[in-house]
Amino acid sequence: MTVHFIGAGPGAADLVTLRAARLIASAPVCLYAGALVPRELLDTAPPGARLVDTADLDLDQITAELVAAHEAGLDVARLHSGDPSVYSAMAEQMRRLDAAGVPYDVVPGVPAFAAAAASLKRELTVPGVGQTVVLTRTSARSTPMPPGEELAAYAATGATLVLHLAVQRIAELAPQLAEHYGDDGPVAVVARASRDDELVLRGTLADIAGQVEAAGVRRTAVVVVGPVLTAEQFPDSHLYSTGRCRQA
Repeated sequence: MTVHFIGAGPGAADLVTLRAARLIASAPVCLYAGALVPRELLDTAPPGARLVDTADLDLDQITAELVAAHEAGLDVARLHSGDPSVYSAMAEQMRRLDAAGVPYDVVPGVPAFAAAAASLKRELTVPGVGQTVVLTRTSARSTPMPPGEELAAYAATGATLVLHLAVQRIAELAPQLAEHYGDDGPVAVVARASRDDELVLRGTLADIAGQVEAAGVRRTAVVVVGPVLTAEQFPDSHLYSTGRCRQA
């Protein structure tokens, strides 16, 4: 048997890979991340499959489910929202499985930041404007950030920032970011990206906190900061340039 860590995407049931859909439809055991995984995906599991919501389980309980499936010779579809390479808590599960001798693999998914960029209809790497995207978060009740990974250090580079798990602190963070991007620095908040109840807020670092509060956004949102959000005058990329040599 194999535990398949599967990126279930940002929320829309059709934003999963063909491989993910095939594994979910064939796995007799499915562990999923509560309200973050669309119900339509769970409906594609085989009849009689064991469906386990991990929202209220701790790491020991989740590991016990995976090991029990292994001992029973049953494949597991372990669903994580977005892409499991980012903020999925997959690493500690894999460490436990390594210790228990349980095989696993990973199926990538559509990350929340990509779904947010799609909703904004924006490229996050615009020629001459921004060529670096920083995916980060802030510390509140979650695990502390490692030394040296302060938000101000990333903001000082002027790169496009994508903040996860930070929207509830936007009133505190916006003034800090404005020191580097300016009060008129473009910012967008995308809540529940790709879902039917998606909400997109656009503004500046001076007014975004008020918009977030008025909209009642407190979770399941990403914050995007940087000039790429409003860039209009920029050079064409070299990729399709008429001056590019295309001979092998």
